Amino acid sequence: MKRNIIIILTLVLTVSCGGRKVTTPSTASVTNIEIPEFNADSAFHYIKMQTDFGPRVPNTEAHLKCSAWLTAKLSKLGAKTYVQGFETVTFDNNKLQCYNIIGSYNPESTTRVILCSHWDSRPWADNDPDPANHKTPVDGANDGASGVGVILEIARQLQARAPQIGVDCIFFDAEDWGPGEDFKGAHAEKYWGLGTQYWAANPHKENYKARYAVLLDMVGGKGARFCVERYSEMYAKAVVDKVWNAASDMGHGTLFMKVSGAYVTDDHYFINTIAKIPAIDIVPYTPKAANSSFGPTWHTLQDNIGNIDRNVLKAVGETLLQVIYNEKP
Repeated sequence: MKRNIIIILTLVLTVSCGGRKVTTPSTASVTNIEIPEFNADSAFHYIKMQTDFGPRVPNTEAHLKCSAWLTAKLSKLGAKTYVQGFETVTFDNNKLQCYNIIGSYNPESTTRVILCSHWDSRPWADNDPDPANHKTPVDGANDGASGVGVILEIARQLQARAPQIGVDCIFFDAEDWGPGEDFKGAHAEKYWGLGTQYWAANPHKENYKARYAVLLDMVGGKGARFCVERYSEMYAKAVVDKVWNAASDMGHGTLFMKVSGAYVTDDHYFINTIAKIPAIDIVPYTPKAANSSFGPTWHTLQDNIGNIDRNVLKAVGETLLQVIYNEKP
């Protein structure tokens, strides 16, 4: 793989008034930007609240209860909230009742950024090392709930102090009901990200536009490292550079590695190709890993709250707060 070498300014970090003050050198003047403090314990709590419902598999009681909780939580955190109910059909001809949940901050702003994650969980632990578990639903603490937990903690900060732009927090449904390796038919991108495909073709607001989108997928696993996902690089390299440079500035360069990873069919693929909004994916990737390139708990029963790392949550959350509060209208 080719390593991208990017020269960045070194930032001086100090803590002030419960937030992180970033002093950025400039040829004209020095600008002090107060970045809210990301609370990893709070993000962890939001993840646990989701997993406590049980696997959030569409057409189950846990799925319905979590949908109601997420909607109420975004409203309580000050967002203008939308719920997109829709029906979809899976690759194996199951009919699902699903819900995309959207919370908008600064809804009047025409300059918007999307933070998104899927909130459903895998119906089967088909990558579990024990074949007896392959038909058992997954808790999805990392694969789904971690991204939602980080976004909810960011939403809590957005309520406390509004950024200069509009931010849409979107939780997509029915991302993870796709075929496993044992599927005998032809594999296709359209079998994944069903909620995102629906939203991309039918946004929650007419003529909706956003500057870019950042997808959070599996952003809390122990030992996670984030390479640059290839579709992100293809469609939205400037956004990749913005986020990865922010991570480096915040001292998280060892997690956000400036190395190309793999092409991953994920929600951002459909935001790019259907909604035509530049979108990137923060997703772990370890080439040639023994069990899975996405981490050892991917699509296994070990994807539970006990395998969530607060330090990884903090690195991702701090990076995104840095990006959001430095974004100009």
